[in-house]
Amino acid sequence: MPKSYFSPATFRFLRALDRNNSREWFQAHKADYERDVRDPFLELITDMQAPLAKISPHYRADPRKNGGSLFRIYRDTRFSNNKLPYKPWQGSRFFHERRHEIPAPSFYVHIQPGDCFAGGGMWHPEPDALKRLRAFLADNPTAWKKATQSKAFREHFTFWGEALSRPPRGFDPEHELIEDIKRKDFAAGEGFDEKLACSDELLPWLVATFKRISPMIDYLCASQELEF
Repeated sequence: MPKSYFSPATFRFLRALDRNNSREWFQAHKADYERDVRDPFLELITDMQAPLAKISPHYRADPRKNGGSLFRIYRDTRFSNNKLPYKPWQGSRFFHERRHEIPAPSFYVHIQPGDCFAGGGMWHPEPDALKRLRAFLADNPTAWKKATQSKAFREHFTFWGEALSRPPRGFDPEHELIEDIKRKDFAAGEGFDEKLACSDELLPWLVATFKRISPMIDYLCASQELEF
């Protein structure tokens, strides 16, 4: 049966956290966070397990409270000028089974007032992974174009992230994929509104989104010699 996960209370909490981003406030409202944000997200992750396995048997939806698909709400402020202790959003990644061995692309969903989105890819890949990916693009342009220049992809997805202003050293400036080769990030996604986030259409929409972006995820896996 279709079911909804998030509610207006989810977004009320995140907006309030954005206005009151302190440890004292969060501790006083931790039960609200768990009830309205964390637990619904963990339920969504659990229900994503079966459809995700059909998209790729090598990807995991892990509903553990810690160390699984759900990102921590706590910010790592050690190396940041932004010392606010919490993220005013909640996200989860559905990761490759070998992610601890090899840098791997992920599927992703992000819940934030005014900025909900879903998609996937490789965000800030490590230098060795990025080098392999660029070389793979240079040698295998046809499959990349098929994955990212289809009508379905172009109608739904926008690429995120940064790119070099000039071609990286060693690559032909006239290569047909030079604009993609210049990318520092290989991630794309589609936004959605709070109405969809709070409806029973969210899970089917996410599954359809992950299916549409899966040819790109498959290609990124191949660039790192990972199974998809």
